[in-house]
Amino acid sequence: MKKLIALILLLCAMQSAKAQTLYFPPISGSTWDTINPGSLAWCPDKIDSLFNYLETNNTKAFIILKDGKIVIEQYFGQFTADSLWYWASAGKTVTGLLVGIAQEQGLLSIQDATSQYLGSGWTSCPPAKEALITIKDQICMTTGLDDAVTDPFCTLSSCLNYVADAGTRWAYHNAPYTLLDSVIIQASGMSFNNFFFSRLRNKTGMNGAFFPQGYNHVYFSNARSMARYGLLLLNRGKWDTTTVLQDTAYFTAMTNTANPYNFSYGYLTWLNGEQSFMIPQSQLVFNGFLMPDAPADLYAAMGKNGQIINVVPSENLVLIRMGNTPGTGIEDITPVFNNNIWIKLKAAFCNTAGIEEAGANTTEFSVSPDPATEKIRLKINLLEKENAILSIYNLAGKLIYQSRFSEEINIYSFKNGFYLIKINTFNKTLVRKFIKI
Repeated sequence: MKKLIALILLLCAMQSAKAQTLYFPPISGSTWDTINPGSLAWCPDKIDSLFNYLETNNTKAFIILKDGKIVIEQYFGQFTADSLWYWASAGKTVTGLLVGIAQEQGLLSIQDATSQYLGSGWTSCPPAKEALITIKDQICMTTGLDDAVTDPFCTLSSCLNYVADAGTRWAYHNAPYTLLDSVIIQASGMSFNNFFFSRLRNKTGMNGAFFPQGYNHVYFSNARSMARYGLLLLNRGKWDTTTVLQDTAYFTAMTNTANPYNFSYGYLTWLNGEQSFMIPQSQLVFNGFLMPDAPADLYAAMGKNGQIINVVPSENLVLIRMGNTPGTGIEDITPVFNNNIWIKLKAAFCNTAGIEEAGANTTEFSVSPDPATEKIRLKINLLEKENAILSIYNLAGKLIYQSRFSEEINIYSFKNGFYLIKINTFNKTLVRKFIKI
């Protein structure tokens, strides 16, 4: 018991020490401490390759923070540090945080019915069905409103039709999200921008504002403001010594699975490292991680045309990308493009030797028994293994299993034959073969 307590205290001390290492730039001015990528053992030629990829895919701004300091800040074309750009749906996470702030201040509860703030008849649903919709359903995308209407951005009651009871279906639907602005306005008695300015923006040194775009309210800012917001998320709602959101339970819920249908979605926030995911405009559930080549503990704000904020707590890292649509093919899907950025970025880590197969007697990564019939046990000597991604492929290269790292895997249902286990951490990839008999 004493050893267990000592271990817990050590882990808490390590976490506390890690949090204390975060740097926060001044609220005003352009001062922002930097880190040379070379001091992190990043390869300059691989960084150039990353820049080429980003430029080819219509990127305007790209920033990486490590421990709050700028490691990479690159602008493309005529775009500069002072240029403003839209966040698209990456701004949803801002609204999600503002809802938490409003709840913390006693202005609303996410368990409240939305009609308490928007009035009855804000949808075309039968009154009893409309009454089921809560603010929590709006931030979880579980309102049960039909996302297959002609215009899913339309916030008129005639566009908000019943398809399922609230809380029984996940669908990425923009209109119910947009109406959260009206909920906050009614709850606070302030304009949405004034609430945002006073509760969040001015406390972090961000610039920009939300502007109406059709039915939408879209946030525009410079790239560093996006990085500032990512740093606020990395520090769980606290900017240096200033608390923006004190409710740690809300922040934890915001950045973890918040519904039983799409495991990769929190409160208006995308999550990596979960067992399955759904995507906008689809009711299909896909097995595996949302972004298999990104760190497992990553959570993200992502918007149309590749507007991206990535937060990686295990590495004290924030990544942001602003720009136009990356391409005309599959890379136009933001999670796919985001994952491809991570493939390029991981290649820039010089201490990554690529995919390497551990030797038969290594203590770094072993599989036993081998051959195996029902279960295999994995031994991996890596400190960050709790955030490692484990993938198993057959000889044809088809992914057949994926999860966070686990020391034991049931392979009873696997067909007999050779398999490849791939362990991905933030800066290392290991591979081992095993045989199922």
